[in-house]
Formats: sequence, structure tokens, C-alpha cells
Amino acid sequence: MKDFDRISEEYIERLTHYTLSRRGFLRFMGTGLAFLLSQGVRSRHALAKTGITLQPRPKRAVATDSQLGVARGEDPAAITRAAVEALGGMGRFVRKGDTVVVKPNIAWDRTPEQAATTNPAVVAAIVRMCLESGAKIVKVFDNTCNDARRTYLNSGIYDAVRKAGGTMYYVSDWKFYPGQFPQGSLMNEQVLFRDAVECDCLINVPVAKVHRLTNLSLSMKNLMGICRDRGYIHRNIDQKLTELLAFMKPDLTVIDAYRILTANGPTGGNLKDVQKKNTVIASADPVLADAYAATLFGRQPGDIGALRLAAQAKLGSMDIAKARIKEVKI
Repeated sequence: MKDFDRISEEYIERLTHYTLSRRGFLRFMGTGLAFLLSQGVRSRHALAKTGITLQPRPKRAVATDSQLGVARGEDPAAITRAAVEALGGMGRFVRKGDTVVVKPNIAWDRTPEQAATTNPAVVAAIVRMCLESGAKIVKVFDNTCNDARRTYLNSGIYDAVRKAGGTMYYVSDWKFYPGQFPQGSLMNEQVLFRDAVECDCLINVPVAKVHRLTNLSLSMKNLMGICRDRGYIHRNIDQKLTELLAFMKPDLTVIDAYRILTANGPTGGNLKDVQKKNTVIASADPVLADAYAATLFGRQPGDIGALRLAAQAKLGSMDIAKARIKEVKI
């Protein structure tokens, strides 16, 4: 059975990433199906249980010029670059030959103007900076709530990422595996998308918006998009988001607040609920980034339950007054 698990995992990996000719695809599928049938038919969930358990991500120690970079201006790509440069540049986070994952919010079938998904110009700017810093590949994906074929296109992110040189694809059920959370964790039944966990550099890129359960949806909430069962997290959500943050430890957080959704989140849809803030926030500390973003909505960081728990767990600081902040206006 171990040989089956190993070969099936390699087969799924190839199926997920490679584009084949029609003849090559048929030959490839025939070979794979013949092997699967020789081993007996297994369910999709049984096939995914290959004995793989995902370990918590190690976070790189990065020295930054400031704890928080905040850039404002009319050009979303330009202020994204400026916010990251305020920390010392993308080269502080991405090394030559890295496999980088950029995780935006692409959950909903919405346009950029509706501010329910991450601005495509922000995502594309991050992809370009990663490649300029020597990344081998930059992967972009999300486990969407609406149909992924529509959300990827209508958000504008699919086209923007491809033009920037990134690799964008749909998440596959075959690549979700259990995360090794601590004993007693509320997340012990959750499985995570392997590519998000096993990368050299993880960059979390949420859009800032309101949410009926968590008050606000920022970087901690955006990590739900690497989980297979998003609905499971909604109960005791603040604690689960804190445990997910401790497991994933993003290397860089970039919050898109070019437009923010101020009502009827997380889905939005009405342009009257959108405000232009022309702001991008960057930090190696996701708690601090979320804390600053909360102020754009007139909230105090302590109003956000997940932020309080994350700060108590020493996953970051929500003390904006003591932070080294570099603000840039373009």
C-alpha cells in the first residue's frame, strides 16, 4: 500500500501542474487509471490519505527597516511596491530559487470595484517583485466559495497573475492533507492545501473588508482559503484562526486597502458599500498589519477577537503606538 500511496501522489502532482497534448493526456490518463484499477478502486478521500501529515511552517527570520510599511496613492501597483520597499524590499523575504505562494482572496464572484476580492493590480505587483527577487516560481490560488472558474476570471486576478509571470491554478481535493496541530487544538480535524504549507515563502494578500462573524476580514481570516472545510472553522472562529495563524506563519502580509468593503461583507456586491482608501499595508507581523487595517474602519484592534487571541499567543503585536511605521505617499 505504501507503493500505491507514493505513486498515486506523484501521479496527482503531475496531473495538477502539467499541460499535455490531447494524445499525451489520453496516454497519461490511461496509464494512471490502469494503475489505479490494478490496485482496486478507492474513494477520493481514501486516495488522499497517503500517510502524509503536514508539519507547521517555519517562519524565516527577516530583518526589516520598519515593522509596518504603509503606502498611499492612486496607483495600486505603485503603492504595493512602495509598502514592501518600506520594509526593505521583497529581497528581504524572497531568496533566489524560492518557491513562493501568494495567497489572495478570490473567494467570491465579484469584480475588483466591489472590494470583496483582492485587487488584481496588488497581486500582480507582488508576483513581479517576487520574480525580480529571484523566485523560481510564484504560485497563486484560493479555495473559493463561489465557482472558481468565475471568481478567478471576474476578480481580474487570473489574467493579472499570468501577465505578471506567475503560475495560477485551481486547488485540487487530492492535495489536501491533515496538519499536525498541537494536541487539543480545535483545528485537529482540518486538512490544508499542501502547496500553501510546503513553500519557501508564503505571502498573504487579503482585501480589507467587514465580516459578520469576525467583525473584519483581514489577513488572519484570509488563511481560511488554504483549508478544505471552510465551514468547519466558523464555530469558535477566533480561536481556530489563531491556531491556523500559528501553524502557517506567513513570511509577509500585504493588505489591500485600495478599496475597502464597509458593509454586507464578506460577499458585498453593492458599490455603495465600498470606500476608496488608496492604501496598502505591509508587514512581517500579520497581527500588526491587521491591527493597523482595523483603524481604517474606525475600529480599535482590541475590537477584533482573533487579533486579541493572536496577540495573547505572542504571534505578533497589535500595539500600533509602539510600532516602527514608515508611511509613504505617492
